[in-house]
Amino acid sequence: MRRRRMERFVAAVVQMSSGGDRAANVRRAGALVRAAAERGARLVVLPEVFAWRGTDVNDPSAAETVPGPTTATMSALARDLGIFLCMGSILEAVTGQARRYNTSCVADPSGALVATYRKMHLFDVELPGRVAVRESATRLAGDAPVVVPTALATLGCSICYDLRFPELYRRLARDGAEVLLVPSAFTRPTGAAHWDVLCRARAIENQCYLLAANQTGRSPHGHDDHGNSMIVDPWGTVVARADDGEGIATAELDGAHLARVRQELPALAHRRLPPA
Repeated sequence: MRRRRMERFVAAVVQMSSGGDRAANVRRAGALVRAAAERGARLVVLPEVFAWRGTDVNDPSAAETVPGPTTATMSALARDLGIFLCMGSILEAVTGQARRYNTSCVADPSGALVATYRKMHLFDVELPGRVAVRESATRLAGDAPVVVPTALATLGCSICYDLRFPELYRRLARDGAEVLLVPSAFTRPTGAAHWDVLCRARAIENQCYLLAANQTGRSPHGHDDHGNSMIVDPWGTVVARADDGEGIATAELDGAHLARVRQELPALAHRRLPPA
């Protein structure tokens, strides 16, 4: 149930270097989520493809159903810790389809799945001599924005490459989002140039907190991930950032601060759409 005003609470972003061993990834994610909860986090965000990240998309362990084994494990963890948990993203198997959805789920403190979001924008990019990724070759695109009211705040869901499409975040803000979730696997070349700018811009223009949990280190695909998982406040200030390597970053999110930013600079109330 959405509260009248967003609460004051601690949130955390988890930074991982996931590989092709699902069981090891899930164990490591669980340990990092527990560490975040021990720091007082009531909302924790894992990175994109936290549970499996390999080179063979035909590996039987690559995709699973949603709900499925990983969501069950992580939902039980959320229940045990009494937290809201954004499960980064999971490769979701689709009956009769060779391609999979890249799907983010949110569990509440009872362990119930309260949100399921399928990544809308697929990363098809080639930087000669640096990185080549064609996500649409193995992934399906989702078509529905997802906003979920919770007892802490109203959450808006997104995944990685979505960050480059402000229209999605404007829709999330229009639908009531106060905290934007951005599990990611942003690569080093594009991340070094754009990660901070995009994270801060999405927070500023929508006057929301933004929680961006990223992969780090050398990916199984042979390119470097950018790391720099961060929490940004509605004024665009980076209030927490992860160190190099796997770990967590935490910060307090304050509903009174969010309300003050929106009141003193009422940009959301001033929105006008140009004629088509």
